[in-house]
Amino acid sequence: MAYYEHVLIARQDISPHQAETLNEELKTLIESLGGHIGKIEYWGLRNLSYRIKKNRKGHYSLLAIDAPPSAVKEMERQLSINEDVLRFLTLKVDALDLELSPVLARRDRDRERRFEDVPV
Repeated sequence: MAYYEHVLIARQDISPHQAETLNEELKTLIESLGGHIGKIEYWGLRNLSYRIKKNRKGHYSLLAIDAPPSAVKEMERQLSINEDVLRFLTLKVDALDLELSPVLARRDRDRERRFEDVPV
């Protein structure tokens, strides 16, 4: 099986819970087709660089996938049909990176820095 990193941008109109549900549906689909999800990161609602289908923001998610190419192709087919998905990108990688992505690592680092500055 091959390793993939998959980034997904969903519409701003859906709730964070619906974005998480979309991630779980993708996980179920990949696992039913013989693959495995190494990690799922929900990055939250973020600003887009430019408008996509009249949306200024989007719910971002990152998935680390170990699956056969046919499973990834089916996942991409279903995402292209889904109206809640603005964009997605799947990249084939040499190895899965199961650590925190730079986006979440920076968010945690910023959060720790804010709490250190608060006087007791």
